[in-house]
Amino acid sequence: MRQHNLGNVISFELVRTMKKRRFWLGIFAIPLLIVVVFTLVSVSNSHSKKTTDNQKNAHFSFEYTDSSGLVDPTIVAKLKGNLVSSENVGIADVKAGKVDAYFYYPAHPAKDVIKVFGKEKGVFENGKYSSVAQMILQTSVDSKIGSMDVSAISRGAVKSTTVTFRNGKTAGGMNSLIPAMFFLVIFYMLIVLLGNQMLTSTLDEKENRVTEMILTTINPTNLILGKVISLFVLGVVQMLVFAMPIATGYLFFRKNLNLPNIDFSHLVFEPRQMTVAALLLLGGFALFTGSLVALGAAMPTAKDAGPIFGSLIALMFIPFYVFSLIASSPNALIVQIFTYFPYTAPITGMLRNGFGTFPLWQAAISITELFVLAGVVLRLAVRLFRYGSIEYSRKLSLREIFSA
Repeated sequence: MRQHNLGNVISFELVRTMKKRRFWLGIFAIPLLIVVVFTLVSVSNSHSKKTTDNQKNAHFSFEYTDSSGLVDPTIVAKLKGNLVSSENVGIADVKAGKVDAYFYYPAHPAKDVIKVFGKEKGVFENGKYSSVAQMILQTSVDSKIGSMDVSAISRGAVKSTTVTFRNGKTAGGMNSLIPAMFFLVIFYMLIVLLGNQMLTSTLDEKENRVTEMILTTINPTNLILGKVISLFVLGVVQMLVFAMPIATGYLFFRKNLNLPNIDFSHLVFEPRQMTVAALLLLGGFALFTGSLVALGAAMPTAKDAGPIFGSLIALMFIPFYVFSLIASSPNALIVQIFTYFPYTAPITGMLRNGFGTFPLWQAAISITELFVLAGVVLRLAVRLFRYGSIEYSRKLSLREIFSA
């Protein structure tokens, strides 16, 4: 007698997958790689910062010529630099080894480049010459201006904040974009990490010649739904494991890794925006999972399913080819097509939702379309698995399935 307990299927799929050594090796291999990369980045950043500081404070003999009249001789004197009459003299002294470097300041530094000549010290060590030359000019100009505010404005070192309003209330802006886009990251991680498992979830039984036995004891609908739900649970487990080193690195080693300081207290979680993103995530996941499970049920081997699998995964990245249009011209024809084409709708919709250019009526149409089509594809997957269970050597055709 057939089993109708969906829980049995889910627990079986979870236990079977989690008992595999390669599953855990695959899960922990990426976090371990992230830790190694973070360690290398931290060491490199520490070395780079030290090198940069050393370059700015480097002490070496130099000469200069100032055609701009902006360089302050007292600043140069503190660094023990000397003024020479011409560019030719300065270059000749460097070539002869009399000094380590020579700087030529043009009459119009804003338009023309500062020429720097120096002894060869290696690609990275040579940077100290340019750093000191620019520091001298900048410090000289700051001292002439006499005002830190004016000096900062002249360098463009000013900041501004923007507050926008929607329906009379303060809009989230960038602070609402980050939470909404987090759903897009989750979607990509789920599909990329689980895509192969989605495809092989039905192929394993077919290739092991056990599908007939399974279908005599388990309802095929519960079997397919159980596989889809277990895949989602496995995806959550993988994401949590992957997030651990990233969260640890941000919380305890942010400065070493040069990670941006995000003030999470300023993030805005707009209910409508978050709800739309969550529904797009669920609908898109169900559609892609159902499609890959159906593909595995229709094909005799993973090799036969490979080309179509690659095409489905590629569809996920196509919207990024028109990213600028999605951000700036959401009403463009190609953006509208991607909004409603099922396999590009989740990504396009989540991008538009994050940018605040996804009207609720358009979001409702896209979400409804995803869930309806996901239901149709899952029913098709059940039918394909039922009638394709005994086909081990050839692909199933839709005509055969619907005429059965």
